[in-house]
Amino acid sequence: MQRMNGTIRGTAALTAVLALAGCISLGKKPPDQLLTLTAAATAAAGATASGNAENAIAVMDVEAPQKIDVARVPVDTSTSSLAYLKDAQWVEKPARLFTRLLSDTLRARGNHLVVSGTELEDAAATKLSGTLQAMDYDATSGSVIVRFDAVLQSRDGTIRSKRFESTVTGVAAQAVPAGAALNEAANEVAAQVADWVG
Repeated sequence: MQRMNGTIRGTAALTAVLALAGCISLGKKPPDQLLTLTAAATAAAGATASGNAENAIAVMDVEAPQKIDVARVPVDTSTSSLAYLKDAQWVEKPARLFTRLLSDTLRARGNHLVVSGTELEDAAATKLSGTLQAMDYDATSGSVIVRFDAVLQSRDGTIRSKRFESTVTGVAAQAVPAGAALNEAANEVAAQVADWVG
């Protein structure tokens, strides 16, 4: 009889757990796919670089305004309103993705010893930083835009700044085509920055 009571209690507990599982959610359903940035040019596997702090360039963490300091793709619906593209979500915040894209693009050029994300950043004589001002979809024109305000501090202490921008038009307001267009525009901006850095 005691064994039977234990079985009944166990069954009742299991039924309660299963009923509760139908009532709670451990998070929103993830999107079918996440967006990321992939460098058009990367250093070959096994490629090495060496140098000292004098000829190293540090790619510092890129800043971003609040509207893109999230894992979603902003949509400019007018000059004064903003929404987010349905089902479009970055694998991580765009500023981090763009920082890595800049590093990969500069490293692929082979003109500098590139250091980023390490304690060597402080020692590097040249530092590249800046603010990712836009990585948006423009609903009024059906285009994406990537805008980056770069700041370059050279080894002699000179500080220069320049705005870089790329637009891709004819983009559908959907996650996959918008993600591909943003990747294209981001690579174009990174290439422009690499040309400027030299």
